[in-house]
Amino acid sequence: MRIATTIFLTDRTIRPVRLARELEQRGFAGLYLPEHTHIPVARTSRAPATGEPAPSEYGRMLDPFTALAQAAAVTERLALATGVTLVAQHDPIALAKRVATLDFLSDGRLTLGVGFGWNREEAADHGVDWSARRRLVADRMALMRALWSPEPTAYEGEFGSVRASHAHPKPGRDRPAGDPLTGPRTLLGGGAGPTLFAHIARYADGWLPTGGRGLTQNLPVLRRAWEEAGRDPAALTVVPYGVLPSAGKLAHYRDLGIAEVVVQLPPGEEGEVLRTLDAYAQFL
Repeated sequence: MRIATTIFLTDRTIRPVRLARELEQRGFAGLYLPEHTHIPVARTSRAPATGEPAPSEYGRMLDPFTALAQAAAVTERLALATGVTLVAQHDPIALAKRVATLDFLSDGRLTLGVGFGWNREEAADHGVDWSARRRLVADRMALMRALWSPEPTAYEGEFGSVRASHAHPKPGRDRPAGDPLTGPRTLLGGGAGPTLFAHIARYADGWLPTGGRGLTQNLPVLRRAWEEAGRDPAALTVVPYGVLPSAGKLAHYRDLGIAEVVVQLPPGEEGEVLRTLDAYAQFL
């Protein structure tokens, strides 16, 4: 089992270069970084899972693509990922270029974690219609995949369009023959349910479930939706995200056929983060 990590990197935490070097030297598989552009002070939205106001690190986090680019430059094997990119809050043509460039420069090491978001006020400042955000994300993913296609490909969607265009670099990942998707590995985050699983089967490579609870019940449901959509059963990827690890929990994931887990690091200064990596080393 590959053990990757995630952390809220901020202007007060360990720096991306230092963390990336330590992760690769210690044998961790990857680094996943979340995204929030800003957290409006006046809001009704509550942080996911806890239902509490968002901790201070949510409003201080670094741009994930900039931080991952620094990590890519000082490592050779470390997988790089967003956990998650709030696709609805981006111009899809510009985002397609950022994703492709980072994946190309890192020799195909990027995983694009995609999410729908939880902060209505943040999304509203980006002009996002909250009730339509899931359709918007699906539309923007399709537009980006058109730009990542090997040949110039046009796309006309509900929310946007792009002409058949020369758009390089292409993402660095080589996909197997017959794969219906283009671009880097894409994992979709969100709570279990038929709507999410339909989205995963339609335009993602798998699921990024936060915390990993309920997988025993939910994995068979996801697999059915995946196979009913005509996807290769062997190609589905599920990566539990933000996990506080224990030997028993990781053994349970392994028994479910899961090959990668993302463990949570504290949003702390260098010493605290390195001590946590020392503690997690027993699971490598």
